[in-house]
Amino acid sequence: MLQLEIFSIDSPCKGICQVNSRGYCLGCYRSREERFHWNQLSDEQKRHVNLLCQQRYKRFLARQQEQGKQPPSMEQGELDL
Repeated sequence: MLQLEIFSIDSPCKGICQVNSRGYCLGCYRSREERFHWNQLSDEQKRHVNLLCQQRYKRFLARQQEQGKQPPSMEQGELDL
């Protein structure tokens, strides 16, 4: 049985709103399409985008570690890593 969703899925936006060379936001790690169409996505689609953002952030952290750099913290609205 599926659990009822009582609360809407919040946007992962951190208010940074700058993109990297691959087109992903440096704050929330969403693509341009994911950012622009967030309000039209279903809750299931939003959960999927949030999962993708978490994966992108983990890859970013791994690349930073490989290069010996200290990654920025994800202060506001941590992505449950």
